[in-house]
Amino acid sequence: MTVPVIHRDTATELFFDSTARGELLIRRCAGCGAHAAPQSTACPGCQNPATTWAAAAGTGTVVAWTAVHGRPGDGAPASEAVSALIELTEGPWLYAPLRNLGPGERPWAGMSVVVAFERPEGGEAIPVFRPAV
Repeated sequence: MTVPVIHRDTATELFFDSTARGELLIRRCAGCGAHAAPQSTACPGCQNPATTWAAAAGTGTVVAWTAVHGRPGDGAPASEAVSALIELTEGPWLYAPLRNLGPGERPWAGMSVVVAFERPEGGEAIPVFRPAV
């Protein structure tokens, strides 16, 4: 299954500038320093709306996951797309595709992952995660 095509807007411009460079940005509270997911509009701890962009380490662990199975066709096996809820090392959670699983390999809660980026034709580079080696 393919990655959806995502287009930037004014609210996501800096985030997608960073993904194009191979960097994952998250929010950091200007008041208490807590980290938040990229789409956050306020600090999850102190509710301060003043946040800045900060580079994330790009590492985390799987919290939960799901697999979406397609239909087999013309003798080909059914396709499968795996998405996971990732807890970043800095604390925020992101929902993203999970790639590079071996044949028959399933993710598990606590699995260490690292960010990579995919750029579907006509869209922005988006973060995907792969098992850490």
